Amino acid sequence: MIDKIIDGQKKIGVVGNYLPRRCGLATFTTDVSKAIRSELGEDKKLINIAMNDREEGYDYPSEVKLTIQEDDREEYIEVAHYLNENEYGAVIIQHEYGIYGGEDGEYIIELMKRLEMPVLTNLHTVLENPSLGQRKVMNDLAKYSEKLLVMSKKAFDILMRVYGIPKEVVAFVPHGIPDTAYEEQGIYNDAIGLEGKEIILTFGLLGPGKGLEVMIEAMPAIVKKNPNAVYLILGKTHPHILKKTGDVYREKLKEQIRSLNLEKNVVFHNKFVDLDILVKYIKTSTIYSIPYLNREQITSGTLAYALGSGAAVVSTPFWHAEELLAEGRGVLVPFRDSESLAREINMLLADSERRQNMRRKAYDYARSMIWPKVAKSHLKIIGECKGKKKINISSKKKNKREDGAGSRKILNKLPEIDLSHLKILTDDTGILQHAKYTIPDLTHGYCVDDNARALIATSMYYNLRENRDIYPFIQKYLAFLNYSFDEKTKRFANFMSYDRRWQENIGSQDSHGRALWALGVTYKNIRDESIRAIAMDLFTSALSVVTDFTSPRAWAFTVLGLSAYLEVNPEDTGKKEIKRILAEKIHSLYRNTATNDWVWCEESATYSNGILPHALILAGEYINDKEMYNTGIQSLKWLLKIQTAPEGHLSVIGNEGWFNRDKEKAAFGQQPVEAMCLLNACLDVYRITRDRWWLNEGNKCMAWFFGENDLNTPLYNYDDGGCRDGLDSHGVSKNQGAESTLAGLISLINIHGIAAE
Repeated sequence: MIDKIIDGQKKIGVVGNYLPRRCGLATFTTDVSKAIRSELGEDKKLINIAMNDREEGYDYPSEVKLTIQEDDREEYIEVAHYLNENEYGAVIIQHEYGIYGGEDGEYIIELMKRLEMPVLTNLHTVLENPSLGQRKVMNDLAKYSEKLLVMSKKAFDILMRVYGIPKEVVAFVPHGIPDTAYEEQGIYNDAIGLEGKEIILTFGLLGPGKGLEVMIEAMPAIVKKNPNAVYLILGKTHPHILKKTGDVYREKLKEQIRSLNLEKNVVFHNKFVDLDILVKYIKTSTIYSIPYLNREQITSGTLAYALGSGAAVVSTPFWHAEELLAEGRGVLVPFRDSESLAREINMLLADSERRQNMRRKAYDYARSMIWPKVAKSHLKIIGECKGKKKINISSKKKNKREDGAGSRKILNKLPEIDLSHLKILTDDTGILQHAKYTIPDLTHGYCVDDNARALIATSMYYNLRENRDIYPFIQKYLAFLNYSFDEKTKRFANFMSYDRRWQENIGSQDSHGRALWALGVTYKNIRDESIRAIAMDLFTSALSVVTDFTSPRAWAFTVLGLSAYLEVNPEDTGKKEIKRILAEKIHSLYRNTATNDWVWCEESATYSNGILPHALILAGEYINDKEMYNTGIQSLKWLLKIQTAPEGHLSVIGNEGWFNRDKEKAAFGQQPVEAMCLLNACLDVYRITRDRWWLNEGNKCMAWFFGENDLNTPLYNYDDGGCRDGLDSHGVSKNQGAESTLAGLISLINIHGIAAE
């Protein structure tokens, strides 16, 4: 049966903490790996990739083949390459925000987005009120996983309701437990030195939030009715807490015990025990107490183990406890309520029949949670995911071996990103429109179009390099957009003279769309709360008028901005609907205009053409509209075909006549912005399909900047990172204005990003 389920999946990698590192996640990862390995059999292979929180690591067993230092981003990437190159069939990620490096544990995404096999991500924490960073990480986990595995129904609900994650991406697999026999309580009391005692047990790594002080506060009332009652606290202090603050929490508990004269009724066993010993401890207990203080705990290994060992559990109503202890399988008491805790425990100690019924219900219910069944569920899901991609509307298959190698090959040919000329063009107000040669031309002042492009470039750069030195420029360009916006009309002005006077009250629809594109990209890429708040406010206000626009490119720019925004906030149904409406407007133009030999939405192809099919592709993929997606793909291929010279290089439509239906394409007035729009579209299709043809087309667009063009002359300036304004009939322009420089920078940053993936 298993061989059929995992046909061909002989190599599985599991990423997470691992014993002898001491924490609940390490125990879980070790146990689930052992169970899956047992189901696979000796001829199959499962390796563990262990996370290290200290430089010296741990004395791992032989099944740990690789380790990752949690704060070393490059090690995540190296492990991804190893798994790809050795053709692993699946990877299982154990996810907790705190065990991975980067802001909110974002470094694990660096590994996941490079993997070329199905990924299952086991979520040990699902937050109902995440920060912006935590939300982005969760949405990225969903983006790069074939399945998110959750251990409670509540987690399933939160992922759909709060994060907008489709239900088909999520699967329920319970927390595993050892398959142990149902036995009478107290049979191991002698072994732990508590013979004849009524043991109330709590197990786990100690730290604030466990609520042990509440249970201790309940003990006088319990001891009054049950003098033989002993509260046994089993577990060491969490190593991270011990490192930061020492054993302060345990000492406070000891002081509380002394003040209540409970030295004989509260006992610490300050040790970390393996699973077999833990089960024996649970079976010594008459009551298993879980007095946690935090309601938003989505899973609890100690609760699962207690249930599976047939314990009588009294717990606070955190989420996982509400599910597992329903229907008489345990008792729930309010948070921080020592009186209720004492009352319920006393009632159970006095009523053996009720206690035994509760134990039996708990034990029987937990039979579905034993490790062999959990292992089979993992393997079944891997089998179902085999050969699938999250994007199912493209028939293209990725060439796994060549993709990674191709990306690294591109990287080796690329110049490093140089922002020198961008900074020269930028003053205290924003970025200036034009330059004479490489010198800023103050005559024409500023515009929203270019400041929006500059905001896109700098926020993309920050997302790629995480260099906060770029923040003042991001803030400057965002301030320009903010100042240009009229809250009454909900429109941006566009042109401003050098003396800071607006030349118009309302700018073009295209400039409005570019501003929305920039705001969406900034909201996605930047974590700073102030920047995101301004971007969000502007984005929402400016979006309200776009459905009344008539410019197809304004619609398309806005769709790109919405696509970026919805990666972070996928549950925003209002903005989803605007994205659909705008994309459908573009699609309708294609239906009315396109033919087999003119795969276009207008009677002429003019400027920034790639943006239109790009919008259809992103929207069609997002709403799973195959017709829309395929129209975008066909149109983009057509644009690339008509703009490829017989020699094979890119030859973009010139502005000296454009390209009208049934006419010749203008050869000159070729602008960098057209190459940029084509490149952006190609790279996003590559990200969706992993078809290397699109990567090669994107590379061809980048090569246009470096001299593979009709004049065999570079437009990119290797000395300062600027870009010349175009290819004209008399040669290459010597000027390096903002539009062209930003087109080159956005293209270069984007393709560097692909290489990093």
